[in-house]
Amino acid sequence: MKTIYENHVKSIGSMAHDFLQEKMLILFGDEAPAGLKDYCYAVDLNPIDGKITTDDQVVFNDQVYRITAVGNLVQKNLVNLGHITMKFDGSTKADLAGTLYLEDKEVPNIQVGTKICIQGSESDKKEDGVSA
Repeated sequence: MKTIYENHVKSIGSMAHDFLQEKMLILFGDEAPAGLKDYCYAVDLNPIDGKITTDDQVVFNDQVYRITAVGNLVQKNLVNLGHITMKFDGSTKADLAGTLYLEDKEVPNIQVGTKICIQGSESDKKEDGVSA
């Protein structure tokens, strides 16, 4: 598998765990708005090497989650802001542009230092091969 994106959680907002009951989590870089920081898992701005698609998976340390849908702003927001929402509900349609949808299973236990990787099954993806 090719690593498309890699990061580590560097801090956790005081209310970030509240969203876990809704089977979602929010990543944001250092530029998170003040009113949102408390709800986010803070990460660095890291580059992406390839397109994120439903052929890929997200790995939290050693827990693997298949991507089921990709919002059309996920790629742009992750690169520019370090910001995406991850929803663990297995949706196959991306209703929210900035949301990455993952298979419906228990949300991982995220701590400071948790490694987050997006791994692709293809070594070379084309720009036009992404579904919104």
